[in-house]
Amino acid sequence: MRKFFQEIKADLKFKTAGPGQKLSEPSRAPREKPRAEVAPKPRQAPTDEAQRAAAAALARLELKPKGKAPSSQEAIKNQVRKELMAEAAASEKGLPVEEEVREQQEEEGVAAPSVSGVYFICPLTGVVVRKDQKEKQLREAIQAYFSVDPVAASIMEIHTFNKDREKVRLCVETMAKYLDNIYLHPEEEKYRKIKLQNKVFQERISCLEGTHKFFQAVGFETKTLPVPGQGKNSWYTTEEFYVLKEEMLSRLEDLKDSKEQLLSSEPVRAQLHRQLTLFRPSPAAARFELPRDFFNLTAEELRREQRLRTEAVEKAAMLRTRAMREKEEQREMRRYNYTLLRVRFPDGYILQGTFYARETVSALYNFVREALTDDWLPFELLGPGGLKLTDENLAFNECGLVPSALLSLAWGAAVTAQAAAGEEQRSPLRPELLAGAQSLS
Repeated sequence: MRKFFQEIKADLKFKTAGPGQKLSEPSRAPREKPRAEVAPKPRQAPTDEAQRAAAAALARLELKPKGKAPSSQEAIKNQVRKELMAEAAASEKGLPVEEEVREQQEEEGVAAPSVSGVYFICPLTGVVVRKDQKEKQLREAIQAYFSVDPVAASIMEIHTFNKDREKVRLCVETMAKYLDNIYLHPEEEKYRKIKLQNKVFQERISCLEGTHKFFQAVGFETKTLPVPGQGKNSWYTTEEFYVLKEEMLSRLEDLKDSKEQLLSSEPVRAQLHRQLTLFRPSPAAARFELPRDFFNLTAEELRREQRLRTEAVEKAAMLRTRAMREKEEQREMRRYNYTLLRVRFPDGYILQGTFYARETVSALYNFVREALTDDWLPFELLGPGGLKLTDENLAFNECGLVPSALLSLAWGAAVTAQAAAGEEQRSPLRPELLAGAQSLS
């Protein structure tokens, strides 16, 4: 009992305040007034103009020589902000983006691009045009070809301008069936008529570019013909048909030839212009300035690039396995459609050409041979680091030779022996190339 009262006394002593003193209480944080929760304002999506500006800025970032990676996220943001400001300046001046970039490069002392762009050769006219003009040139060339051979021109349109290859296959097979029926059964009138509103015709043929021109070119004409009515009190109605002209029945072999041509044709493709250039010996051989044409970046990929740039620092700090790095490198290589390659000869001259990133090494060997006076001379090509390119079936992006690379040429043993013996050596390059050799700035 005494112990019980002692505990009560001690407790009272602790809680009882002296004269002029307040009872001590555990410290408490001031009570805040509850705040009304305010729903965050929805973030507005960037305007189309802002998206285009960001896309152009990111594309220009890709064109600049790759130096040391930014060391922080803030540095990355500052670089992107700088590019966006350049885009805005171009808009205010009313200048094309390319001209604004060129002016900015001149002000900052940046070297001009190693090539002005990617060019193509129209196989029908031989005209050389920029990449963004190649389809327009093909259309104009095929349209002009209608005056020469309307059947061939319409077939070119069908195979070239309809991008879904499965739809094209189904279309030409159905068209060939129509012509086959006429050729095999010329006496049957029903095969010489094609109802334009027929479901199969509409779904497989009518919706593709060039098909109507083909039927007209091979001898069909449009006619409105009576057909049995569908209603209870309707005996006849009218519909449009393609009807083969009577005179074509005496030219059935031409119809057969047109069918075979339709089935065997391929799309007309503009040929990549190599832009073969020979440079005199220069210490700047390994420096490349690429135009935006070399980069395969869609709007979605540009947004992805922006996200990857923000994550660059964190990714660099991660411990990655070799397999992870190789996978990332392969994904990086797929971003490029083209590659600019230079081959340095033992005498210092530099041969330059443009290639598809997915072309094989054999294309580069052929390119070099075509530049030689004697194309039989044995040689080897060495990639960066001196690695021999012995497998000519490998693609450039598989060898890491994108979007640009400097390679070296090494002569075979016979040529090297002649040089060692002190025999007078003339340049192996074609004289007209040497006469047009340029200086590499």
